[in-house]
Amino acid sequence: EAARVFAEKVDSSVRVTSGEIGDDVADCEVTADCEVTADCKVLVAGVPERKHIEASNQLKALIIPWAGLPYATRDLMLEFKDIAVYNIHHNAAPTAESAIMLMLATARDLIDTDQKFRKHDWTPRYESDRPLLLEDRTALILGYGAVGRRVARGCFSLGMSVHAIRASESAGGIIKLHTPDELSSLLPTADVLFLCLPRTPETDGMIGPSQLAALPDDAIVVNVSRGAIVDEKALYEELKSGRIRAGLDVWYMYPRDESSRVDQRPSEYPFGELSNVVMTPHMAGHCANIETLRATALAELINGILQGDDISGRVDAERGY
Repeated sequence: EAARVFAEKVDSSVRVTSGEIGDDVADCEVTADCEVTADCKVLVAGVPERKHIEASNQLKALIIPWAGLPYATRDLMLEFKDIAVYNIHHNAAPTAESAIMLMLATARDLIDTDQKFRKHDWTPRYESDRPLLLEDRTALILGYGAVGRRVARGCFSLGMSVHAIRASESAGGIIKLHTPDELSSLLPTADVLFLCLPRTPETDGMIGPSQLAALPDDAIVVNVSRGAIVDEKALYEELKSGRIRAGLDVWYMYPRDESSRVDQRPSEYPFGELSNVVMTPHMAGHCANIETLRATALAELINGILQGDDISGRVDAERGY
């Protein structure tokens, strides 16, 4: 179906060749083995090899068919600055919905309550102080891009005060926008901290022990970006203390092959033993028609590149996003 949608929407003048690319694992560190013809103008590949970039002297654009710039791709494309690099954000809506879901499930203590009630245990009903009320609380969103803006609207609709941090300036309207240097002053006010920003050398470890300690008691950390943005050990220890809660979709250890998918720890620390954590296996961007959404976004981006349109999704390899 996705192939049919892509063929229907891409310009009829576009000739497409394709090849196999392995499973995207652990921040998409994959081996690409796709055909690149000598007259190729646009290459679609998450982690291309040098030979793919050099195969065509007509190559004008590389499209990474998801959001984010893998480190290996960034390092390679810094050597080919005349070739534009693009992302697509076809999964921004499901990712944002998942972020809101993780917040709500964590705040309402949903998973623990569900598991107990499946065993006919009604005690959560008589512990009325366990669920957190989000109305009139404060949400702080790190990263105000395609996902962050949607999360902000969702939080605002729940009656929350919403603040967001982004690297570049823009008008925020009802959302209060801040610069990265204001993070330390905002953390003590953040009842919910959303991580919706790209992984770059600057954001790796951005949330460490001191940042987590600055959050108020019963704060919720929601991570739908990349695990490495939050210090793994510090996050586990803060959660183990029971002082804060978390909804986590991204991790530190990933399956390396198909056989390991059924038994792969997501961290060296036992997050799964903690009742104040809601966990999903890096699937926030999934939905029933996600591949047709990807195909549509990919076709529209290719059309725009070849027609010379002013299009969004351009990635700055120097900045990493």
